[in-house]
Amino acid sequence: MEKNSQDEAAKARIIKHMNTDHQDSLVRYLENFCHLSSFFAANAKLEGLTLDSLSISSSLGRTHLVPIKPPMASWSEARTRFAALDGEAVKGLGRSDITVKEYRRPRGFMAVVFVACVMSYTLFSRRANSLPGSLIYDNLLRHVEPFARLCYVIQPWMACIMFGVHFTEAFNFERTRLRKYNVPRFTKLWWQWFVSCSIEGVGSSIRFDAIVKQEEEKKAKATH
Repeated sequence: MEKNSQDEAAKARIIKHMNTDHQDSLVRYLENFCHLSSFFAANAKLEGLTLDSLSISSSLGRTHLVPIKPPMASWSEARTRFAALDGEAVKGLGRSDITVKEYRRPRGFMAVVFVACVMSYTLFSRRANSLPGSLIYDNLLRHVEPFARLCYVIQPWMACIMFGVHFTEAFNFERTRLRKYNVPRFTKLWWQWFVSCSIEGVGSSIRFDAIVKQEEEKKAKATH
């Protein structure tokens, strides 16, 4: 009886620890072993476990079983066995074991660039913005007529170039950074980074890479 209560207490501690500190690992378990998309795996939660399997719920409203092979002999093996499962998932998915969990907005010079990009998108979104009667012309461009005429002439090419280049950057950013560093697709965090990159381009990559570097340093310190 006492052993059963100890086992239940150990299971409860493991479940709480996994859900609190290693939810990103649970997401990878669902993606790799249960073949769920990152969108449906995003809210993964460990609901229960035995010595030979994990019961993890997903956004599909279902519970999925992830087998532990061979079964654990005792709960004391949980840490190393779960880490091994995560390592297998990371390798299978072609991911990093680092998860980016925050969006970092542009500051200082990057904020100036971000605003300039938004203004450029707005100006070149349609040719009429460079003509009398538009809000932009009547409040800004009427003071610089030569620039207004130039904007009118180059608008079709500028629109194609700006949207083409920045959206190409955004899709590459999604492939090489968001997916690699375990940002679930179409979540709020995913949209924050994707839209930001669509607007400003390289600035998003610089801030994202800075977060990754910080996480790598934390992980390196934790292993010493």
